[in-house]
Amino acid sequence: MLDEAPKIQYRDVVRPKAAQVDAVRGTPTGFLVDALGGGGALDYRIKPAIPAQAAFCGVALTCDAGPADNLAVVAALKSVQPGDVLVAATAGHTGCAVTGDLVLGMAKNCGAVGFVTDGCVRDLPGMRAVGLPCYCVGVTPNSPHRSGPGTVGFPVTIAGHPVASGDVVVADQDGVVIIPQARLAEVIARLPAIREAEAEMDQKVRDGLRLPAFMQDA
Repeated sequence: MLDEAPKIQYRDVVRPKAAQVDAVRGTPTGFLVDALGGGGALDYRIKPAIPAQAAFCGVALTCDAGPADNLAVVAALKSVQPGDVLVAATAGHTGCAVTGDLVLGMAKNCGAVGFVTDGCVRDLPGMRAVGLPCYCVGVTPNSPHRSGPGTVGFPVTIAGHPVASGDVVVADQDGVVIIPQARLAEVIARLPAIREAEAEMDQKVRDGLRLPAFMQDA
């Protein structure tokens, strides 16, 4: 007889250096998208459950819970390190929540700085008190099962966008951007020029600019 497969499979996470994460911390997501060549943001429907709690920057710790189940989310708590963003894939299931205030509170106690899912969450009053920024596609009081199977640390897909543990996740009121770990150094190198160009254009607009240069020459 074959042994029963484990309900949760774990994979070790290779995280970027703290200095690399700090180098993009506080950067507007639009700047990061420009540094990535125009993409990198998650689907626009993934929004902060509590708009006043929208900003974070951290390292992705992925889990795949599948639809209507959250065993993998709870199991991922054992792997959370300070500065992590728990990224939970549900295959886009919206019939029930994948987490609520209690699990998010435990995640914060473990050091998590944010939570992102392509599913729904619940318990908004409690989540507001917990204070952990949470991005999701909706809110519902329906509860999930906790039976598995699932994975922690393996690559996942969130609303069609690939996310790997160790990627850097940055969120603000515009949305969530995933910086692949393999492109982190490239993004950091491009940011100074992007910040300078944006500051220059901001000043020109404040000074009365009416048309961008490419339209003035047309």
